[in-house]
Amino acid sequence: MDFLDPVAIAAIGAAALLLLSLWLVRRRRASPRKPSGNSRPQRQEALDTVAAWPPEAARVLTVSERQAYELLRRALPGFMVLAQVPLSRFVRVPTRNSYTDWMQRVGQLSGDLVLCDSGSRVMAVVDIRSRSETERSKRRHERLARVLRAAGIRVHVWYEGDLPSITEVRTVLGASLGEGAAPAAATRSAPSESKSTPANPMPLIPVAEIEELLAEGDALDHTMEPVPSAFFDDMEASPNGARR
Repeated sequence: MDFLDPVAIAAIGAAALLLLSLWLVRRRRASPRKPSGNSRPQRQEALDTVAAWPPEAARVLTVSERQAYELLRRALPGFMVLAQVPLSRFVRVPTRNSYTDWMQRVGQLSGDLVLCDSGSRVMAVVDIRSRSETERSKRRHERLARVLRAAGIRVHVWYEGDLPSITEVRTVLGASLGEGAAPAAATRSAPSESKSTPANPMPLIPVAEIEELLAEGDALDHTMEPVPSAFFDDMEASPNGARR
């Protein structure tokens, strides 16, 4: 009986291993993958944006925020007042660290009412808070204030149901804004103004009338209340602990 040469045996074995490897690779590609921990984003991408999350229109501001907005607009007519502006819109950070991580920490937070000069430069942020807020909500507000102050932006805290008067807004907030802000051009000079005669101030309306005005809109629909500002609090939690 003839025996095969050892070299031939080794060559046959190598060829067999190669064929087996190719067969395993093809089988792996053809077989469906088992669900794993990383398959959740793929399942979410397969969902339809509208069908999976049926959208409903909601208000942008709460009643207290709308009252505060009217106070600012009438007390400081020379400044631009914006509402619910995300921090990522008016705060820039260096990119030496993960920008995604920064967005998860504070990028989803918004300034309730943002006061800007005529060039849309942010001068101050009014934070509307509730006296019965949770500890998580307090930490979120503190984080917001910490970032804004580090960016050189003044933060004024107002509480729901205890808003300042128009005179107080002009005295406290208006004085601080006047240090470095430029009012809107339309309020600085008008064709009918005279250098010897000061411009007439905008007529003021009592807070009670502001509340009555806003109440008319509230009576139209009570199903459009805004998304709570603390809605994303649970999503901001870090796997390694609380945010700083």
